[in-house]
Parts: sequence; structure tokens; C-alpha cells
Amino acid sequence: MIFYLVILIYLTTLTGNMTFLLLVCFDHHLHTPMYIFLGNLSIVDMLCSTITQHNVLLSFLTKDKSISYISCMAQMYMFGSLTGHELLILAAMSYDRYVAICRPLLYHNIMNKRTCLFLNFACWAWGFLQVMPPLGVFYSFTCYSSVVINHFFCDILPLMKISCNNTSLLQIFFFMECLILIGCTPLILTFIPYIFIICNILKIRSTTGKRKAFYTCSSHLTVVLLLYTTLFNQYLSPDLKDSTKLLALLNTAAVPLLNPLIYSLKNKDVKAALKRKMAQLKLKPQKFCPPKELHTSKAVHEAALELNNQISPITLHVIS
Repeated sequence: MIFYLVILIYLTTLTGNMTFLLLVCFDHHLHTPMYIFLGNLSIVDMLCSTITQHNVLLSFLTKDKSISYISCMAQMYMFGSLTGHELLILAAMSYDRYVAICRPLLYHNIMNKRTCLFLNFACWAWGFLQVMPPLGVFYSFTCYSSVVINHFFCDILPLMKISCNNTSLLQIFFFMECLILIGCTPLILTFIPYIFIICNILKIRSTTGKRKAFYTCSSHLTVVLLLYTTLFNQYLSPDLKDSTKLLALLNTAAVPLLNPLIYSLKNKDVKAALKRKMAQLKLKPQKFCPPKELHTSKAVHEAALELNNQISPITLHVIS
């Protein structure tokens, strides 16, 4: 039952995020900075689900729950990098909402193609670089008290608990990374624009305008609160209990599953793009293939030419 549940969640996650990504790629109405950021978020969600859940599925199929040391390090590195990138891309999306609501006349000048590409590249680069210092320290460890990891994927906290080496330096790196690089810095960069957004929304006199502005930010705020809640409860927990593993499962399975649903069900542009693509598939013209008896044979063509030659002089004589 667990295998069927996990594979159902995994396939639904891939289908939802891939559909959203294809809509962003092939619908020119969605070629805006906000949807480009959401396309990157869909890529991160698919990669994060694949990295953490493929071992779970393989262990149920093959009954082999082992993982090599190199694969474990690679899995830990990719999961940390993608998590950091996801938090930074959410911060970039909050800045995009700030410019759209508080500086609407300058939106296209500020969020131009160059700025959008720079923000995307910076998020990917910073996500892959910020994991290297703690991973480099962890890779030098050579002694472990057990070969059993109390988790369903290789994460830094359960590996630290079974290490015999001195983990004080690694704990400092991990604390600085969680507090400054991954935790507080993206959190501050995400919520500072919303302070200005809320102040700007409160200045709007019409109730319809306030509702529309809040509706624009509601999907993004929902994803931010969901992700930060699971991460803080997962990594700030004192002991690695089953509830922590459940939070990790929510972070790696439920959040990537819900992200495309949150952004599509509450977004008129995405629903309109989906309707346009469905209409194009229904109205796609099909090639007509006539039956064989409608094909003009060579003999019929020659007979028609001969008849035309016989009729032409009579026609000319009558006219003259």
C-alpha cells in the first residue's frame, strides 16, 4: 500500500509539474517573469521528488534498501542544492510581485529579460554553491557507528547522528547555512517586499482593487508558508523522530504535488492557457485522403484532352 501511494504521488507530481512547464514554454501569453520563475519551480519540484523518492520505490520493488556512499553524498548534495534554490526562487517571485503592485508603470523596465535571466541564474548558482562547504567537511568523515540511516533518504541530520567523528565544525557550517544562507536570508528577502505590498494595498480605496491585489499574492504566500513550515519543523526538531520523517515526506512529496495545483487552480491566466491548448488540439485540421476511385487515371486524363480538342473548333466556329 505504501508503494502504490508513493508511486501515485510521484506520477501525479511529474504530470502536474510537466503540464505546467509545457504550458509556460509553448503559450506566449505566459512568457512573463512570474511564470518563468514558476517554470523553474516546477523543474525543482520534479527533480526533488525524483531524487528522494526513487530509492523508496526501488527498495519496495527489489527489497534492497542499501545505497552506496557516493550515491548518498550525491543525493544529499542535490537535495540541499534544490532546497536552497527553491527558497531563493520564492524570494525572487516576491520581488516580482512587489514591482508589479507597487511599481506597475515601471514593471517592464525593471523586470526585463536581462533581469529575469540574472535572477534565475543567480538562484541556480547560489543553490549549488552554498551546499559545498558542509558537504566538503562531511565527505572527510571516515567513521560511523552504524550503517543504518534512520531516514528514507540521505539527509545531513541523520548522517550526523551516526558519525563517530567530531561534528562540531560541521554543526557550525550547518547552523550558519540554515540561519543565514538558506533560512533567514531568503525568508527576509521574501517577506520584506510583502511589507511594502501590504502598505501599498491598504492605500487602495476600492474594495475590488484590494481584493484583486491580495488575490494576486495569495498563491505565492500559500506556497511560502507551506514550505517554510515543513522545513523549520523538520530541521529545528531536537530529535529525529517519526514525526520528523513525516515532515520530510511532506516536504519532498506533498509540497511538489501541491505547487502546480495551487498556482493553476487559482490563476486565470493558467486556466485560459490550458483552455487554448485544448481547443487547438480539438480544432486541429486533419489531412483528407480521397478514395481510390476518385483518383484520376492516365486514360481518363487523355480522354478528356481529346474531347477538349474536338469541342474547341466547334466553339470557335459558332463564335465566328
